[in-house]
Amino acid sequence: MKTEALAGIFKALSEPIRLRILYLLLEKGELCVCDLMSTLELSQSVTSRHLAYLRNHNIVMSKRVGVWMYYQLTETTQSELLPLSNFIQNSLKECATIEADLDKLKSGNGCA
Repeated sequence: MKTEALAGIFKALSEPIRLRILYLLLEKGELCVCDLMSTLELSQSVTSRHLAYLRNHNIVMSKRVGVWMYYQLTETTQSELLPLSNFIQNSLKECATIEADLDKLKSGNGCA
């Protein structure tokens, strides 16, 4: 990995919303944009902007299923960035915001 790519990853993860998205994807594997919108209480445009930023830095990838867009971590994130991903999960697992996000996600108020 080049230094520019790694710097881009750290820049992408310097935003709290994107860290929250990453944490949720690390926990759940794949999520619909509507689940992320509902959980994070953000508009579609703001959520999509953050997801695009993560996608442009090869942290997440997307797929369309009907009218819904689903996001999951890339192979790079799951392999090369595994130590960083583990650090993020361990560091945020007792964070009140993250716990609230997981509770909201469990309530299932996303796609309808």
